[in-house]
Amino acid sequence: MYTVVIVEDDPMITELNRRYAERDGRFTVAQTFGQPRRAPDWLRHNAADLIILDFYMPQMNGLEFLRSIRAAGIESDVIMITAANDAATVEALTRLGVVDYLVKPFAYERFCRALDAFCRRRSAMRGSLDQNALDSLLHAAPPGQTTLPKGMQPQTQERVLACMNADPSRAYTCEEIAAASGLSVVTVRRYMGYLAQQGQVIGDMNYGTGGRPCLVYRLVL
Repeated sequence: MYTVVIVEDDPMITELNRRYAERDGRFTVAQTFGQPRRAPDWLRHNAADLIILDFYMPQMNGLEFLRSIRAAGIESDVIMITAANDAATVEALTRLGVVDYLVKPFAYERFCRALDAFCRRRSAMRGSLDQNALDSLLHAAPPGQTTLPKGMQPQTQERVLACMNADPSRAYTCEEIAAASGLSVVTVRRYMGYLAQQGQVIGDMNYGTGGRPCLVYRLVL
């Protein structure tokens, strides 16, 4: 499970980000900070895989915060959530280890995509990497740009994943996902087949139904 720290001065947004993160069973929020100056000391003594960081805060902004923790040797990945979207700021933040950038207001599905991308990147960095894995890691499509097969849409894939992220530890049939998402069973089967090829889900036969065995899918956590 990945450990998350939220640095955000607005309590309502902090709680929303906490709920979004912990809805995904791969993440747990270890600490939140409404005052950014308090966070670096905690991070020096406690490991955090991911920091969810606001830009506009009292005491110091997100760029100043990042410079502070990098100078202290804190290497946590960072997802920036803010209304600051000028090119110079984005470039400076990226150079300091911001792995994704969500501009307010953002949809829950976009937040989920940022978490999924973080998990894929962390998984890919385990062990040795061949050329294909390196190309996929270093030359991934930017957020919002799809590399899905022809006829498939990122919004539809997000709907499928959002259903599974509602309870990431359980297994789902295509029929259950179709009912929850409003998609057809045929559509869900196509997307589940693609997600299985990408290593995001695992398919298995469930023989414990008491009737005919059925194919179920689980998220790769």
